Amino acid sequence: MDVVFLIARILFVLMFVMSGMFHFRKDSIEYARAYGAPLPGVMVPLSGLAIVAGGLMVGLGVLADLGALIMAAFVLLIAPIVHAFWKEKDEQMRQIQLSQFMKNVSIAGGALVIFWVYNQLQDLPLSLTEPLLNAW
Repeated sequence: MDVVFLIARILFVLMFVMSGMFHFRKDSIEYARAYGAPLPGVMVPLSGLAIVAGGLMVGLGVLADLGALIMAAFVLLIAPIVHAFWKEKDEQMRQIQLSQFMKNVSIAGGALVIFWVYNQLQDLPLSLTEPLLNAW
């Protein structure tokens, strides 16, 4: 079962690591600017760095509890900015953004489960470090 936990962690973080790389592109900054994100020229690359780091932390099991919190915070903070479905006039875009918003909420739930697991279980399989916030 240890390998299943490792595979699950890797599958969970793939999206964060891969999408985080796109945060360093100009079109990602322009996308965020179009949605009214604050300081997109600074915040988009910074958020990319945060989610790549958080993803690698969970995937490798290095302070994975902190990495999970970073990822949960990112998706919860960004959802009302770039997936503000209530602002969309077009019904199709409203549905797309609602789906993306709910995806972010669900992903945050998964990240919080990972945080909980790392802080409640004593024997954490295939992790390189102990949790930072052990038994928090």
